[in-house]
Amino acid sequence: MTTVTKVQPGRVIDETVRLLTEHYVFPDTAGQLAELLKRRHAEGAYAVDDAEELARLVTADLRSVNGDQHLSLQYHAGQVPEKQGAAVLESIRGDFDTSLGGVPRVELLDGGVALLELAPMLFPLDWSAEPLAAALALTSRAQALIVDLRANRGGDPDAVAFICSYLLDERTHLNSMYWRDGDRTEQSWSQPHVPGARFGGSKPVYVLTSNHTFSAAEELAYDLQQLGRAVVVGERTRGGAHPREGWTVHPHLEASIPIGRAVNPVSGTNWEGTGVQPDIACDASGALDRAHSLARAQLED
Repeated sequence: MTTVTKVQPGRVIDETVRLLTEHYVFPDTAGQLAELLKRRHAEGAYAVDDAEELARLVTADLRSVNGDQHLSLQYHAGQVPEKQGAAVLESIRGDFDTSLGGVPRVELLDGGVALLELAPMLFPLDWSAEPLAAALALTSRAQALIVDLRANRGGDPDAVAFICSYLLDERTHLNSMYWRDGDRTEQSWSQPHVPGARFGGSKPVYVLTSNHTFSAAEELAYDLQQLGRAVVVGERTRGGAHPREGWTVHPHLEASIPIGRAVNPVSGTNWEGTGVQPDIACDASGALDRAHSLARAQLED
């Protein structure tokens, strides 16, 4: 297939403006951004014919008003399908296949502490339920659990609820999402039943974070922290709390637009812009050793 990386900026900008205006979760900001893009285009700021360069320029402007890191014009090297949301699914399938379904590491450390690494993302639950259930059931027999999210760039909120369900004893309200479409709020709860054994709600849990941890991975850390269920160890996370949808606006370009925002039932807010603040702050490179030491000390008390 011949790749088509040439682009007509006017068409892309017009479509991106339309999508922003119709779907961005903050309508007032959408209006500001729409005017910004139109003005910048009129000034010749987007006078390029390369799709990747246009994506870089537009993304910088999209994030210039409120710093929303889920808001972007994404470039995909391979030609992407037209179906809404299909570009991201196609781009992450290879990562799923090469990471054991998003569970690249399960290990028993000294002292009965299990390590569960979830990376490079929390894949759609209809893909990842089986590997997640297998890993979580396997670690259920450990005396303490370390969940490593340092290299996790986000993913599916349903996977967050699925994972939390193994770490709690009772059905629990985890998070709420406000959606602009329909002006509605939906609650996310842990599941009353899970495949296999639960780790349960009483044994120690530590969550490792870095400044690369993003989006749904941040939700997992934040939800467990707000519930008092886990101790977060590592670095402040990137700070993206707005679920996004993607629309193909060119064979190699996808407009990524947040369509909702998280509202935690404990804090009444979310981690947008601020990131998840660790309970124990340390360099990400040393977070595993720090959490392991903390877990062993807690078990010995």
